[in-house]
Amino acid sequence: MLQLFFAVAFSAVPLTLYVPPIRSLNLFVEIMEDFLRQTTVYTLRAYPRIRLGCSRIYNSLVNLNNNR
Repeated sequence: MLQLFFAVAFSAVPLTLYVPPIRSLNLFVEIMEDFLRQTTVYTLRAYPRIRLGCSRIYNSLVNLNNNR
């Protein structure tokens, strides 16, 4: 049983090098949440303007084709 314990323990040690510490993961998650929050505010504010601009371009193209 002791041999099995050591086999599992020593095989799991290299895996800990690939998993970041929880503190680093929390900081990463916090930064991503802040980034998404700022991006959402900008997107919600800019979306009506982009939609209006695209509709104006589309309407002008439709009017050019109808006038021919």
